[in-house]
Amino acid sequence: MARNVQPAGQPAPQNAMEALTPEDAAGQENFDRIIAKDSRVEPKDWMPEAYRRSLVRQISQHAHSEIIGMQPEANWITRAPSLKRKSILMAKVQDEAGHGLYLYSAAETLGTTRDEMMDALVAGKARYSSIFNYPTVTWADMGAIGWMVDGAAICNQVPLCRASYGPYGRAMVRVCKEESFHQRQGFEILLELANGTPAQRAMAQDAVNRWYAPSLMMFGPPDDDSPNSKQSMAWNIKRFSNDELRSRFVGMLAEQVKVLGLTLPDDEIRFNEDTKKWEHGPLDWEEFKEVLAGRGPCNAQRLERRRSAHADGAWVREAAAAYAAKQAAKQSSTNAQKAAA
Repeated sequence: MARNVQPAGQPAPQNAMEALTPEDAAGQENFDRIIAKDSRVEPKDWMPEAYRRSLVRQISQHAHSEIIGMQPEANWITRAPSLKRKSILMAKVQDEAGHGLYLYSAAETLGTTRDEMMDALVAGKARYSSIFNYPTVTWADMGAIGWMVDGAAICNQVPLCRASYGPYGRAMVRVCKEESFHQRQGFEILLELANGTPAQRAMAQDAVNRWYAPSLMMFGPPDDDSPNSKQSMAWNIKRFSNDELRSRFVGMLAEQVKVLGLTLPDDEIRFNEDTKKWEHGPLDWEEFKEVLAGRGPCNAQRLERRRSAHADGAWVREAAAAYAAKQAAKQSSTNAQKAAA
């Protein structure tokens, strides 16, 4: 891994290059060449330390979001209105667990262990998506999460399939395929409710009203207030800014909500003919910051559940480690016998 802390995806200044060891200078030149060619950085390639840290932060936060995101939906598995809905929702929650595992594996290639990432999460030091700190109060929330939350995830994550770090981009290909099914599932739930009884339609509209603003804030703060976005784009980790992705998502919602026959709780949505972008009304960024700071409606509950699950699973980790040690000792003994023979 890198020892240099050159932060940009541009050629390092001459004085900075002179301060590097010959090995690091050659590595920096190769890294700059890879980024300029829009190619892929692989785990064994030299990379700037700042690039590595940025990736660990982003990928681990993404993995944590998948794991914490299982909670609000798993809460409805036993209460889903039919066996079919139960089985579909259970499969979706299992998918989210798989996404977390793919992403933890990608982050591990950067030299950070899964235990370190999980310890940071249960200690409350690591962040995850603010959206998962909101409660799911009705069955219609499963539809709104699928349509809006997973829809926002797709808008954000499809460009990540082209991320400059190879393991991250490859992991995102499968994640995005599965998320597309989740989005369709949520849309179908809302569509059925919207075409049901007046009470069901009202339930669907209420869920859309509550999840609209949090789903827009999933893309992160406005570009002017996003300290990491520009650098991630310079490194080709991200491809589009927060505001551009948010605009695309609003356009998607504005068209699809017509099929549902529902409305979005935003009278200011419009397509700007001059900028060729969708615009929306103001968002409560103070609420966003409060939720990220750990003071959201369900922050304490989500972390406590994760801590409990982590503690309850300690025996599984210990058993797996003991089995691995036993197998390693057995293999070592076999190798020694072969060598002696």
